[in-house]
Order: sequence, then structure tokens, then C-alpha cells
Amino acid sequence: MPFVNIKLAGKLTKEQKSEIAKEISRTLVRIANKKQENIMIAFEELDRDSFARGEFLLEDLDKLSEKK
Repeated sequence: MPFVNIKLAGKLTKEQKSEIAKEISRTLVRIANKKQENIMIAFEELDRDSFARGEFLLEDLDKLSEKK
């Protein structure tokens, strides 16, 4: 059973998750010959203050880029 775990900083809409799930499932069926009913996809949406690029939290980098 394929299990795909998608981690991202920020939130997706239900529609975005649905479209991503469709595309990933279709790819696994087409390329890896997996059965669609066996594919599991998990979305982990984390706050942008839970990720850092170098020494800066993404939330802080967002604020810096807004000021430019």
C-alpha cells in the first residue's frame, strides 16, 4: 500500500488537497502500477513558525519580504 506524506508550511484549501490527491494517485497508478484504492495520502499542514530557513522562521521571512 503506497503511503504518501505531504508536509507543508501553511494551509491548503479542501479543493487544493483534492486536486493534489488526484494528481498523485493518477501518477502512482500510471507509473508504479498501484491500485488507486490502496493509495493513502496524508497532508500535514504546519504553521509557518514551525519551519525555518537557516536561522529565520518562515513566518519572519514572510514579514521581511512584505516590507520590501
